[in-house]
Amino acid sequence: MKIYFAGSITGGRDDMELYFKIISLLKNYGNVLTEHVGDPKLSSQGEVNVTDEYVYERDVAWMKESNVVITEVSTPSLGVGYEIGSAQFLNKKILCLYREGSKSRISRMISGNKNLIFKTYKTLEDLPTIFNEFFK
Repeated sequence: MKIYFAGSITGGRDDMELYFKIISLLKNYGNVLTEHVGDPKLSSQGEVNVTDEYVYERDVAWMKESNVVITEVSTPSLGVGYEIGSAQFLNKKILCLYREGSKSRISRMISGNKNLIFKTYKTLEDLPTIFNEFFK
């Protein structure tokens, strides 16, 4: 199983530690192609020494290669929104995670899209149940 995980990078790194933990949980289900999203060294400036075009082409290739797409949408991000739309266009199975009590409200373009699996969670302890259901 190849998993594409998306979380905010240039939109803010407030949830970086959370992404790292989510990625660790997802590794129980397969290979996370976008493991760098949880890297504590990655700043809101993104990856250094690579071009925007390189990141775009690599990430699109990873998304095409993936079996599923998991997104954490609690921190608004144009990039994550674009990834969700791209994954839908590619007919990927998509899980959008939203942390209850987040500062930002979830976009209705996400929560209202019946082609997405949208799950709200309170703590990391809620995620294994959500993942077990998603991956069965």
